[in-house]
Amino acid sequence: MKRMIDRFMRYVSVETTSSHDSDSSPTTEGQLKLAALLRDELEGLGLEEVSLDGHGYVMATLGANTDARVPVIGFVAHMDTSPDASGKDVKARIVRYEGGEITLNPEKGIVLDPSTYPELLDYRGQELIVTDGTTLLGADDKAGIAEIVTALEYLMEHPQIKHGKIRVCFTPDEEVGKGTDHFDVEKFGADYAYTVDGGALGQLQYETFNAAGAKVKITGLNIHPGSAKDRMKNSMLIASEFISLLPAAETPAATQGREGFFHLTSMAGTVEETNLNYIIRDHSRERFENRKRLMQYAAAFLNAKYGEGTVSVTVKDSYRNMREMIEPVMFIVDIAARAMRNVGIEPVIEPVRGGTDGARLSFMGLPTPNIFTGGMNYHGRFEYVPIESMVKAVEVIVEICKLFPSCRTHLMSF
Repeated sequence: MKRMIDRFMRYVSVETTSSHDSDSSPTTEGQLKLAALLRDELEGLGLEEVSLDGHGYVMATLGANTDARVPVIGFVAHMDTSPDASGKDVKARIVRYEGGEITLNPEKGIVLDPSTYPELLDYRGQELIVTDGTTLLGADDKAGIAEIVTALEYLMEHPQIKHGKIRVCFTPDEEVGKGTDHFDVEKFGADYAYTVDGGALGQLQYETFNAAGAKVKITGLNIHPGSAKDRMKNSMLIASEFISLLPAAETPAATQGREGFFHLTSMAGTVEETNLNYIIRDHSRERFENRKRLMQYAAAFLNAKYGEGTVSVTVKDSYRNMREMIEPVMFIVDIAARAMRNVGIEPVIEPVRGGTDGARLSFMGLPTPNIFTGGMNYHGRFEYVPIESMVKAVEVIVEICKLFPSCRTHLMSF
């Protein structure tokens, strides 16, 4: 446990915030710094086929220690942290939680309050890793990295645990939708994989949103306000109309479960031009396509009202619901569920209200469900991770590796 915590603390000290605005790969230099650290660490552990490519992907192998024919399995986690909050100079510390508020930053009066985050109360009596309330923590997904590396180390130190060939990959830029842009599936060489990128203890996910990004450009006409009557087109006001044409009750704050949404992520404008950025999400493929069409209909309505070319909408698909690629090989989900039960966890199988690298990897020929890291309140300054949950994630990874040798002809017999 101590080595796992030390790893995690070392990883979160490296700023790896990815960027939506960069065309480089990886999008930020800090990710390469962590990638080099991980390469050196994996080599130091004695893993085989350790590599770091020019795009920041780190891969390594733990060789099989059984003669049985076992599928090659992989574990994947991402190195970058979300640009939604600062990941610079993360000040992480361990607190023993006994209930009530946790004061993260007494000088700034920042507290982690169970009245806002009621799940916090589930971890009374446990040790939590928290921030100082000025940055995110980075458990998404540096907890996953620490758990995978610790599991590999455990397997190397316990050769009596029989397992097949295990591949690992640590990827850049997952948070900005580019995590698999340069992922070499053939080089990775796994038959099946798991992303270790989920949240609370027990999460097991094989269903994601269908996802797209939309850029809305509104072109106005600026006239001196003293003579603007019937001539000025204020792009910011037209943008407000566009927003009002989308269902107000279909935003992230108003939806849950398998309910999709439109999410306005940024807006900036003047009278002359306003730009809106949206993400579009839905588990249902049909509803997803309807959402994209609705945005185009809203643009067409406003163009009819204010003149052709006033509003343009550019939509780009990001990933698809991986369920259709996982269901034919559901035994890999069954193995993960069995692994959790074997270490005393009841799996919580639920759709991801988001996406993972596994969504795109599954459509690239590598079926990849998602398992928990234990992290909570991702992407914000109130992020934390219970150490007990991290330990359990390590145990689940090890157990998955133990179970695969009993896999026969893509079936499990429990």
